[in-house]
Amino acid sequence: MLKRILHMSGKSLQGKKIVVTGGSRGIGAAIVKLLADEGAQVAFTYSSREEAAQQVAHSLTGEGHFYIKMDIANEESVNSAVDHILEKWSDIDGVVNNAGITKDGLLLRMKSEDFDSVVNTNLRGTFLVTKAFTKPMMKARKGSIVNIVSIIGETGNAGQANYAASKAGTIAFSKSVALELGSRNVRVNNVAPGYIATEMTDVLSEDVKSKMMEKIPLAKIGEGSDVAQAVRFLLSDESKYITGHTLDVNGGMHMN
Repeated sequence: MLKRILHMSGKSLQGKKIVVTGGSRGIGAAIVKLLADEGAQVAFTYSSREEAAQQVAHSLTGEGHFYIKMDIANEESVNSAVDHILEKWSDIDGVVNNAGITKDGLLLRMKSEDFDSVVNTNLRGTFLVTKAFTKPMMKARKGSIVNIVSIIGETGNAGQANYAASKAGTIAFSKSVALELGSRNVRVNNVAPGYIATEMTDVLSEDVKSKMMEKIPLAKIGEGSDVAQAVRFLLSDESKYITGHTLDVNGGMHMN
């Protein structure tokens, strides 16, 4: 009877407990809000802007949500945050690895520390968070992990060698982990956004925006909600037979 009621509610994530890294702004905040609207309890992390995290938390529908500070590039910080989450929740249904950074620059001008910082945060951070939550998911024999990558990880981009490497690495990482965890009914997929309106893209010049628009067949900029809907699908039982896949959300900017 309970399952029938939940189905009738129309909320695809009703009762699920989901962790989202980097959920205090941009795409991450859009993901957190949609998951809450879809009936999930959401625990999301932030790195520095607690006020922004508070604002997101106060905007969420439903109950049982909370946020916690985490530096995904720091193993001690990741493990401490994960322990705190697992103290509140005995099991986890989903993890969204969204947190990431960029430090753009042409190769000949790129500092080694800028390359290392981006790879350590985006790729190694995804490894640390995924590893930390894998054990309870395997024990429960259920779960969905969704990694937010990028069109840049599929196409490359001048001035973003570090970022492209981190996202391409995450795509390969996800496929490998999907192979390892499939027998325990734990799925691992990616969502690869294209040109999405965020704080990061707002600072681009009109000339740059215009040139990017010329490359998008749908002739419009994506929204955070577009990415969030793809994440929702991969976290839900609607995608229960999908793993090791990268779902592009780019308006046709890149077609595999």
